[in-house]
Amino acid sequence: MPRITYIEHTGESHNVDVPVGNSVMEGGRNAGIAGVVAECGGACSCSTCHVYVHAEWIERLPPKESMEEDMLEFAPGMDPQRSRLSCQIRVTAALDGLVVDVPAEQA
Repeated sequence: MPRITYIEHTGESHNVDVPVGNSVMEGGRNAGIAGVVAECGGACSCSTCHVYVHAEWIERLPPKESMEEDMLEFAPGMDPQRSRLSCQIRVTAALDGLVVDVPAEQA
């Protein structure tokens, strides 16, 4: 099972095994990661699952679709390079080791 590392705004790190097919948001929410609020439940209709993807992973993720880009405009602290909605990142075996930071604004 792929392991995703979630780093809270406090610096606390959590290694979470996330089943293939789940989203990065589901993995964080199910593990109780502070700041992975996910108010819309993964419908890409809010930005409360916003994360910063570590630089070495950005090119390895599927590109943002237009709906995700639109919702990211509402995310506090949005970084055009690193920001993603974790509900839009489906976990695959290739994402084993993915590292994301949870913004302080969501804590």
